[in-house]
Amino acid sequence: MREPLRTLAKPSVDTTKKISRSAPNISVDNTVKPKPTEDTGVGGSSLDSMVAACAVELMNARNSFHKLHLKVTGDGSYAAHKALNNFYDQLPDFVDTLMEGYQGVSEKILICKDIAPRTVDTVADAIDYLRDMYGMINKLQGKMPYSEIVNNLDLVKDAINSTKYKLLFLK
Repeated sequence: MREPLRTLAKPSVDTTKKISRSAPNISVDNTVKPKPTEDTGVGGSSLDSMVAACAVELMNARNSFHKLHLKVTGDGSYAAHKALNNFYDQLPDFVDTLMEGYQGVSEKILICKDIAPRTVDTVADAIDYLRDMYGMINKLQGKMPYSEIVNNLDLVKDAINSTKYKLLFLK
C-alpha cells in the first residue's frame, strides 16, 4: 500500500526578521549601551583620556624596556635580557587591541597626547615600573564598563606578572 504524498504547508505568519540600523547608544536588544563618564577637559570623557593615556604609557614602556634590554649586564643579565625582550615585544599588540577595541565600542577616535617616557636604568627600576603599570591598568579597569576591554587589560596584567616573576626569580 502506498502512502499519500505530503507537502509542506507555508506558514501563515511571516517569520522573516526585519533588520534595521539601531540608533546610537541602543543595542540590538534595545538596551542602552553604557556611556563613559563625562569630562570637562579636551578629548571627551575622563575614561577616554584614561584609555588614551594608558595606550601612550604602554607605547613608551615598549621603548624604555627595549633600551634596558640592550644594556643589562651582570649576574642574571641573560634571564633579564630575555624577559624584557619577551615583554616589550608584546606591548605593541596590547596597545592596538586596547585602542581599536575601545574606539570601536565607544565609536570615537581618541586623541593620544604625548607623555614623556620613563627612564629605566636597572632591573629594579623595571620592576618598579611594572608595578606602576599594573596599578594604572587596575584603575582603568575599575572605571571600564566594557567587559571585553577589561578582559584584554587582564592579558596585559598577566604579561606584567610573568615579567616580574622572571626578573625577580630567574637568574
